[in-house]
Amino acid sequence: MTATALPTAGRGVELTLRGLILGALITVLFTAANVYLGLKVGLTFASSIPAAVISMAVLRLFRNATIYENNIVQTVASAAGTLSSVIFVLPGLVMIGWWTGFPFWLTAGICAIGGVLGVMYTIPLRRALVTNSDLPYPEGVAAAEVLKVGAGSRADAAEAAADGKAGLAAIVMGSLASAGVALLTAFKAFAGEVTAFFRIGGAATGIGGSVSMALIGAGHLMGIACGVAMLAGLIIAWGVATPLLTLMHPAAGPAAEAATAVWKTQVRFIGAGAIGAASLWTLGKLALPVWNGLISALAADRQRRGGQGATLPITERDIPIGLVGVIIVACLVPLAALLYAFLAGGALQGLAVPLIAGAVLYTVIVGFLVAGVCGYMAGLIGSSNSPVSGLCILAVLGAAGLLAVTVKTAAGPENVPALVAFALFVTAVVLCVATIANDNLQDLKTGQLVNATPWKQQLGLIVGVAVGALIIPPILDLLNRTAGFAGAASVHIAGATPLPAPQATLISTLAKGALGGHLPLGLLGIGALVGIGLVVVDEILRKTGRYSLPPLAVGLAIYLPSAVTAPVVVGAVAGWLYDRWVAKGPRAQHAKHMGVLLASGLIVGEGLFNVALALLVATTNNGSPLGFVGAPLVKLFGGEESPGFVLFSFVGYFAIAAWLYVWVRRRSLKTA
Repeated sequence: MTATALPTAGRGVELTLRGLILGALITVLFTAANVYLGLKVGLTFASSIPAAVISMAVLRLFRNATIYENNIVQTVASAAGTLSSVIFVLPGLVMIGWWTGFPFWLTAGICAIGGVLGVMYTIPLRRALVTNSDLPYPEGVAAAEVLKVGAGSRADAAEAAADGKAGLAAIVMGSLASAGVALLTAFKAFAGEVTAFFRIGGAATGIGGSVSMALIGAGHLMGIACGVAMLAGLIIAWGVATPLLTLMHPAAGPAAEAATAVWKTQVRFIGAGAIGAASLWTLGKLALPVWNGLISALAADRQRRGGQGATLPITERDIPIGLVGVIIVACLVPLAALLYAFLAGGALQGLAVPLIAGAVLYTVIVGFLVAGVCGYMAGLIGSSNSPVSGLCILAVLGAAGLLAVTVKTAAGPENVPALVAFALFVTAVVLCVATIANDNLQDLKTGQLVNATPWKQQLGLIVGVAVGALIIPPILDLLNRTAGFAGAASVHIAGATPLPAPQATLISTLAKGALGGHLPLGLLGIGALVGIGLVVVDEILRKTGRYSLPPLAVGLAIYLPSAVTAPVVVGAVAGWLYDRWVAKGPRAQHAKHMGVLLASGLIVGEGLFNVALALLVATTNNGSPLGFVGAPLVKLFGGEESPGFVLFSFVGYFAIAAWLYVWVRRRSLKTA
């Protein structure tokens, strides 16, 4: 599936200083939004599409701007949705009491070194999963279409300009609406969450959903296949496992307490096991394509060294594979230094040499394997829904398991907490490797479709990695000092609602269980059997050529809170209904793109608002600085948990979402 290459002459600018600077500025904004969203709900979003639209709006001011330069901007900015995923692990070090904050250079070093390794891994993976693959890459394809429209690739330049303005309007409207709903919840004029728990005989269960427009947008981008899969996960978690386990082990008290306790301590591990089994299956399927990709990269390198590099299509010009090897080896030196800095002065310093050697080898090998799985899933269902945190479960269990069988005895039982911390630290590096590779493949698919130069995109992503590595530590530290993390002993402002950081909670729990000898193997085994069953079902459905049930998405919905997954399912269904609606009218494809841009705006607006809210919390030393505004309304309804207030919030939330879809449809017709 190699795209037709454009001639090198007349291509115009591609890799420019202004493009790198613009991409870096967008990276700062979207990184802040992603860090907050990930800590709150356990999901991050791909920033390529909104970055592309913003880039087109800005670079339109320059006469010589091209589609290739816009592509570089979105590539740089895409680091926002990738490095931010480090929050799936690092808060665990605060939760277990090993850190009280986030040391700048250690945190930045994890992101930078892991990110550069991830970029290098994309070279053989690109050939396996992009060039020689029929994976759909939904977000990569959408970003390419947005770029083509913005560049005036159609015959009518005036119409292309109108489309670009309409796309920017959709993102702005989505951002304002989601920020507005977030403001209403901060005012306490809307309930932050709508839940309903109940008992059926001795069983307890329930369902809930956050009043979050960002989750609606995330569901839209994920698509109906993932939405149905997450609905299946909700049914397994809350319709089968939770009521069954509460029936088997009855507990007194409110239904909400009984059901939530069972889900946290038992059902989530079933989800972890399901994710693990599905991930191993995906790895097995990738072995041959990755090998073929490596062979292809070596062949291209021989052609280049033989003086025939100019005959290579533009879309096949990667960073030379020999240089890739040199950079990977060069990264191992600062990685070893980073690991030593983490161990220095601690209980494990005497074991530094074997620990560092093992960790470096583990990062190189497991990082590549996990990157391959993430890249495959990004190609299948998009970067926003790639099961990064689920694969972290395998990575942390592998790291903790190896430590348990190699150095645990030498370290002594009193140093188990130190081993847990080291396992989390190593897993954070592996995560950065995997996530950057994951998102870069989506970007490289976009580049392939617009005939961009891969090595220039790879260089642009390194710039994005550097910017993200510098901005993530202070944002994490700010959120830790203001809201803090659920279950952590670190000091935060009284009255603030701790951020749940669901993935970090689960991953740190698994590390402690693996090294402490109390890992719930039975529940993980049940989950693995569920995962195997899901793989079988998915394979059968795929043979029809029309349906699928991504098993990793099902597992994700089992172990994420229903408050997160339920709105995502609603967003997926809403996006599907919207696409069917606009398919019957004029310029259906344009209208669908407008829906994608609206969904992107929904995610961006809420994330940025909540980062600003965190700054306000820190400044005022008040956990709910805006809550006084909605106090009269709450009092009128009889309290925040009163049925009337919850119903009011529920109706208002869905009314705003419905109005937005009607608005974006009308806006798309105005450019017809």
